[in-house]
Amino acid sequence: MSRVALYSGTFDPLTNGHLDVIRQGVALFDKVVVAIGVHPGKAPWLTFDERADAIRAAAGAEGF
Repeated sequence: MSRVALYSGTFDPLTNGHLDVIRQGVALFDKVVVAIGVHPGKAPWLTFDERADAIRAAAGAEGF
């Protein structure tokens, strides 16, 4: 049985703190799912796609 972690947040913007939590999760779990929260009542600084791209780019650069 694999161990899966779920890390949810707005990631608006993605910070080094977020990356640190992901890095620690990767060390402890077989898989880390990063879920981007969307709040219809708030106007985010970055679009959902921009946040997703930033997470993918950072994860690739970190070698996750």
